Amino acid sequence: MDRADVIIFGGGLVGLALASALDSSGLSAILVDPADPAPRAGAGFDGRTSAVSSSSMRMLETIGVADHLAEAGCPIWRIAVADGLKPGGLHFDPDDGEPLGFMHENRNLRAALQARAEAGKNLWLVWKSRVANVERGDHGVVVALEDGRKLSAPLLVAADGRNSKTREAAGINIARWKYDHQAIVSVLRHERPHDNVAYEIFYPTGPFALLPMNEDAGGHRSAIVWSVPEEDAAGWLSLNDEDFSAEAQAAMGGFLGAIEMLAPHSSFRLGFHHAAQITAQRLALVGDAAHAIHPIAGQGLNLGFRDVAALAEVLVEGARRGLDLGDRQLLDRYQRWRSLDALSVAFATDSLTRIYGVPGATASAIRRFGMGLVGRISPLRNRLMSEARGTSGELPLLLRGLPI
Repeated sequence: MDRADVIIFGGGLVGLALASALDSSGLSAILVDPADPAPRAGAGFDGRTSAVSSSSMRMLETIGVADHLAEAGCPIWRIAVADGLKPGGLHFDPDDGEPLGFMHENRNLRAALQARAEAGKNLWLVWKSRVANVERGDHGVVVALEDGRKLSAPLLVAADGRNSKTREAAGINIARWKYDHQAIVSVLRHERPHDNVAYEIFYPTGPFALLPMNEDAGGHRSAIVWSVPEEDAAGWLSLNDEDFSAEAQAAMGGFLGAIEMLAPHSSFRLGFHHAAQITAQRLALVGDAAHAIHPIAGQGLNLGFRDVAALAEVLVEGARRGLDLGDRQLLDRYQRWRSLDALSVAFATDSLTRIYGVPGATASAIRRFGMGLVGRISPLRNRLMSEARGTSGELPLLLRGLPI
């Protein structure tokens, strides 16, 4: 039987980050995933990108992931919010010399996280292996794999995504609903520079996000996340690159000049879920297994990274005190630490989605008045920037750039 301090189900971005965070602090972990990692690590560019907050980036640097990145992310120095293409919006401009976040291609993040995990001294990555049985008992966790191997640890962590079988098997209830929208994602080349500005343009049919990417040999690039009604998604996806580019340019108001597609445009359905609790007997949930939100503020992956930083700190401190890593008190601390933050972000993104989805001139005028008001109240504007950076509340050491 293979033994470790923690068993992690799920080898996505959050699961790999947790494995590396534990390894960097001297704890051992076994990560189990049924997928073959090779195609994901060496895949071509599919247009998927992620906004990584400045605090999340500090964690990736501290645990050694940034050393494996193929390129540094594109810094976001301003966020501009607008109600359609009407005048009068809201700008967030940090004045302390630190970007609000960084844009990365998902394939680069994935490859860097996997490379860091593979270099770990206390990590075992068990790919292409399915779980046959899980026993979470008073004295530990025993996992039986379909190939006959058995794994043991004091704690099991579910990082196995939105449809987490581990969460369901534990009987943890979730609040869940759909938004009747799909998000179309891709990357564009444009004629004029983006000046490291991220744009969020709200339309009654859904928000249009334009996110700055690093330039390549061909010129300026930006990623898009375009929320469209679900009944229209098939029509948008059926457009050829030329027609889709024309529609995207119109949605942008042409302020970046002529554009062309650099990656396929694909889509995913938008939904919300939030677990009633993120711990159970010898079990902790992280990332999408615990919560999934609308991409309106680009905080989904960052919420998962905040889970990683908090859980890693709780476990490392518990180990130093000689405690059982599946101890109820340790898990309760993680539950308290993450529940309020995750719920607050989920509530904020859901509220924004609904407020900006109200059609009509009156609703638009009220929204623009509200944005103007926020722009004039510096403490409120600064608080919102702190939320975007992930620096509000009780911050774990890793998110401050400090080892545990």
